[in-house]
Amino acid sequence: MDVDAILAEATRLDGDDPLASQRDRFVIPDPDLAYLDGNSLGMTPRTTVHRIHEVMNDEWADGLIRSWAHWLDMPLTAGDELAPLIGANDGEVVVHDSTTINLHQLLHAAVALRPGSTHIAVDPGEFPTDRYAVAAVAAQHGLSVRNPSPGTSLDETDLNGCAAVVRSLVDYRSAAVADLIGFTKHAERAGTLVIWDLSHAVGAIEVDLPAASVDMAVGCTYKFLNGGPGAPGFSFVRAGLVEEVDHPIRGWFGQDDQFDMDADWRPKPGVGRLMIGTPSILSLEAARCGIAISAEVGAPALASKSRALTTFALDLVDRLGLLSDTDRDPHRRGAHVAVRHPDAEAINTALATSHNVVADYRRPDVVRLGCSPLTTRFVDVARAIVALRLEIDQRA
Repeated sequence: MDVDAILAEATRLDGDDPLASQRDRFVIPDPDLAYLDGNSLGMTPRTTVHRIHEVMNDEWADGLIRSWAHWLDMPLTAGDELAPLIGANDGEVVVHDSTTINLHQLLHAAVALRPGSTHIAVDPGEFPTDRYAVAAVAAQHGLSVRNPSPGTSLDETDLNGCAAVVRSLVDYRSAAVADLIGFTKHAERAGTLVIWDLSHAVGAIEVDLPAASVDMAVGCTYKFLNGGPGAPGFSFVRAGLVEEVDHPIRGWFGQDDQFDMDADWRPKPGVGRLMIGTPSILSLEAARCGIAISAEVGAPALASKSRALTTFALDLVDRLGLLSDTDRDPHRRGAHVAVRHPDAEAINTALATSHNVVADYRRPDVVRLGCSPLTTRFVDVARAIVALRLEIDQRA
């Protein structure tokens, strides 16, 4: 293993990277840290530090209650700012509660839109929140949960009688990208609504929901969008469907005239009806800062950088004899690479303690290397994979 040659190659790729300067827009206390966990928590934009200080001092401390004049519609404003990253139009996205709450909302809405259905479908390997939400909403409506038959996938599952399917566009373990257009059509033929989870997709790959005739989607803002820990999630409902949406998780921010305190429930027009209670303004402002950088760079450039990083990573994986089942087709994977080893948990710990490389671990045997297009360098990828090889060799 010629480590010097690998690092020299990575340095050259960094020099040719059109997005290399974007990294300077983030707070990086340790420039020698190879941070490959941006797919779990993105780095802090410099603008976020300034903006949160500004909101706390000028708008909260000085403006006090008067600042609600421009805070009230912030979830919708942030939604319009995020919309281009998923191909959506103004008024189709709202950034409000956590991804989990948003998913519960849309599941209830989907079931209500499909009366007479018998079940909700989800893959047994899906992200835990998605599976838990499906199970809870199904139980509340007297429906069953359907998983694909052993050895098959959702793509092969009969969806007749199914109210809704919850599916991640990018698999959180393997980084596999689902067929957005094909599976949406498959569900539509059965009269089933798909709720796409875009948490590992937005800000990392190109997503065009209208082109795929997607009805509903949710996602988070703290991964590739760099919104900060606990940053609010978002919901998408296509414009032609949203006026039909009803759900039981109601709050005064979803009311058409929220200051008509004695009025019965009359939902806001459009996607604003999904708003619930008082939004966390500090979290929303932090999320907006991260969203703004990604929106400025644009989804095509972000996706191109993601593909370049993961292509380089997988090339090194193959050259150094590591094991990964992440798809080699750059258009069929997200922005992380899964490296498998029986001692993955211990290896992941050793990466941090011995090599100044932060990745993450997923049971039972995966070290995930997140390649965030705005902040990850090719040198970071090279260092991580060389360190992986060294740690595996020590255990041989």
